[in-house]
Amino acid sequence: MTTKTIHSRAGAHRAIPWPVAEAKARLSELIERAVTDGPQIITRKGRPAVVVVSTEEWERKSKRRGTLAEFFAASPLRGADIQIERATDTPREIDL
Repeated sequence: MTTKTIHSRAGAHRAIPWPVAEAKARLSELIERAVTDGPQIITRKGRPAVVVVSTEEWERKSKRRGTLAEFFAASPLRGADIQIERATDTPREIDL
């Protein structure tokens, strides 16, 4: 049985890739490690294909953090009086 997590000196966990066949055979362990150790990478033909994450992490990462207007309002460039020149190129012809 191989271990699928490396513990670094700082105590953080680093996922070791799971080949698809091994992920299928050990799905319960893969899920448990995603919940306890963090994201788990599943590979196909030796290349990363997907990542399994806990529901808690998924919700945290996909949570909306505000509107686009709020993002721009919080920009460190707001009020920097930056002058941006508008392009004056002629529009191109399009066949419809």
